[in-house]
Amino acid sequence: MFYRDLSIVWALALIAPLALAEDQPLSPLEQQLAAPSLACVSPALSLSASDLEWLQPFYLLRGAQPAWNEPSLQALLVQLEDLADDGLEPRAYHLEPLRTLAAVEQPSATLSACIEVLASTAYLQALRDLAYGRLEQARVEPLWQPQDSVEAPNHAPLLAIAHAGLAAPADAFEQARPTFAPYRELRQRYAALRRQPLPQWLAIPSGSLLRPGAVDARVPLLEQRLQVRGDLSQGSALFLGEDGPVYGTALVEAVKAFQRDHLLKPDGVVGPATLAELNHSASERMQQIRINLERMRWLARTLEPTSVLIDVAGAEVMFLRDGVAVWQARTQVGRPARPTPLLRSSITHLTLNPTWTIPPTILREDKLPELRRDALGYLAANHMRVIDYDGNPVDPRSVDWERPGRVMIRQDAGAHSPLGKVAIRFPNPFSVYLHDTPSQRLFDNLPRLFSSGCVRIERVTELVEHLLAEATPGERARIARQWESGRTLRANLPRPVPILMAYWTAQVGADGQVQFRPDIYGHDARLLKALEASNRI
Repeated sequence: MFYRDLSIVWALALIAPLALAEDQPLSPLEQQLAAPSLACVSPALSLSASDLEWLQPFYLLRGAQPAWNEPSLQALLVQLEDLADDGLEPRAYHLEPLRTLAAVEQPSATLSACIEVLASTAYLQALRDLAYGRLEQARVEPLWQPQDSVEAPNHAPLLAIAHAGLAAPADAFEQARPTFAPYRELRQRYAALRRQPLPQWLAIPSGSLLRPGAVDARVPLLEQRLQVRGDLSQGSALFLGEDGPVYGTALVEAVKAFQRDHLLKPDGVVGPATLAELNHSASERMQQIRINLERMRWLARTLEPTSVLIDVAGAEVMFLRDGVAVWQARTQVGRPARPTPLLRSSITHLTLNPTWTIPPTILREDKLPELRRDALGYLAANHMRVIDYDGNPVDPRSVDWERPGRVMIRQDAGAHSPLGKVAIRFPNPFSVYLHDTPSQRLFDNLPRLFSSGCVRIERVTELVEHLLAEATPGERARIARQWESGRTLRANLPRPVPILMAYWTAQVGADGQVQFRPDIYGHDARLLKALEASNRI
């Protein structure tokens, strides 16, 4: 490397205009870097502020000397083409113009400088797209995080990779690419799939629920679809009854396998949700993998090595220690009308034996109709109290439940509480948290969309143990006694634990196959549209 402290790159970048303004004649490369566009491309390619932000320090590291010769440029073209394995569009990195220009024999000095800067522009753009993502997450799939936790990007490490990798661009691309295992696994699977012919299948028409044992004209199409996917062997014989094809045992088991892999209730009943997943074309599934590779690029640079990760679309929670999932459980997340937000924060404390102050939306939409029918009876049956915004008790008989004004409803702690035995708290503007639940049977359902935005945790006491792992034995014993007392108490963590609530709809399962999840909140279409728009050059 040229510098022990790569932050000097930015100081040099600031004086670049001064260097270009000196009296000595500018080289063709310096002239091109000072120009607003690249004329060797038709139409001329305007260099963006982002391009210049990377090009200037890159060439300052090189003393304004060219970076590319014929072998390294040919190696770069290979790597740009292979970006397709990352779900990126090679054409967006000027691949075709570069191929054409690289074939020009004895180009002029001016043309050589233009080819040089075009190659470096593509190279640097590809490296940062691999490292950070093609799209800006905040614009297409916002992730809330505290303002003070948003760090200014540090370009120096990636510039060092770019500079050191010129002799072997494949090494630079590999270093920029996330090492995050889920990304690598999904990329490998996508690369293999895109080199194969896309399978074709006919859509299965909608109709009444297709239940095991039913006679239905759609059964042959269902059999064909599951044979293509591999859930059913090609040799399976269709069972024909007197009245037509029968939805028999072998096919039912294949449907259950499909449902499990798509986070649907594995009951063998083919209804609207199962039909929707069956009828996605192979092309649509490939696009789904592409957008989830983009999400994995975001996730790889956002996720802390030791943290709590909520897989919102998959309705699961993981505790990571040093990048390894040491604990995992099921969750219940928000219904589509009240989605669980995507966020990054830090868990600071627990509320043991929590009361539940009913959020305004739930009060307005769910509770007020009951209170208007019989306020006193409903409050008593559900261990609820009316309070004002300062926490003072309010006589429910004094409240006009048609227009209740500034009052809140608080439910006492206990077995009846929807928060169960503990709430796990972290700063956020959505008033959401993780919590226990008395509705344990709902964890057996798929999909698990039952909450109003908060995340219900299965086996929550095990997660609490991980959160308190750094507490002293005496502190853990004290918290256990408080918990057993039944009183509502706060317990601070020894140190805050990062939490990330993220969303993805495709991943590689333990069997090495891609598992697709229903896009429960309808984010996929917006992300795909943005990714396609970013490829237009």
